[in-house]
Amino acid sequence: MEYTFHIYNKIAADGAALALEKLLKTDLEHKLTPRRFRKTDGAGMRSTQKNTGFGKYFSGDFEAPPIIVCIGSDLAVGDSLGPITGSMLKYKTQGLRTFIYGTLSSPVTAKEIKYLRAFLKETHKGSQIIAVDAAVGAEGDVGLLKLSDSPLFPGAGANKRLGSIGDISIMGIVSEKSLANYGLLNTTRLNLVYTMSEIVSEAIATVLYNRVKNSLSTASQRENG
Repeated sequence: MEYTFHIYNKIAADGAALALEKLLKTDLEHKLTPRRFRKTDGAGMRSTQKNTGFGKYFSGDFEAPPIIVCIGSDLAVGDSLGPITGSMLKYKTQGLRTFIYGTLSSPVTAKEIKYLRAFLKETHKGSQIIAVDAAVGAEGDVGLLKLSDSPLFPGAGANKRLGSIGDISIMGIVSEKSLANYGLLNTTRLNLVYTMSEIVSEAIATVLYNRVKNSLSTASQRENG
């Protein structure tokens, strides 16, 4: 499932927030519904279940805020979507108990994904993860934000195999794909990246605030019920 918004669409931030909420709910339902499959164990066929790991650590709070991972570097404008978004989110969610990894002051680069993935698995068991990163695409796709129910593969635009991260991915197409991806690193306009970061951070902040508000409301109802 994928949703696409152009940064110059006036309702891009609101649309992205609604799409993100839907993707998170669908992902959670999927993870909490064990799927049966059959495989051969050498002595015949046996039935087992998938999706049991997440449910084992899930807190039961369906409105729990997701973990945010913003990938990229501030050393190149075209790769700075993640850290700029992370810094904006830090500001917009002050006072909320949220976990945001990857900012301008403390960026998370693609080469660190292996270690971050292990850290998240150990530290945030049973939490959903939203991953944000810049990407390259076709000439007509520059300026598009793509929200998907699949993991993010950092470095894929540079033909690097660094593994995946996240349950939900948000990619901003900042440049046309080329053999060397020179445009991504050197000729991407800061205005484009900054505008994308504003929209992405606003969408995620909206979801985080709604999650906290709904979670508090549910807790209050339980206490008064």
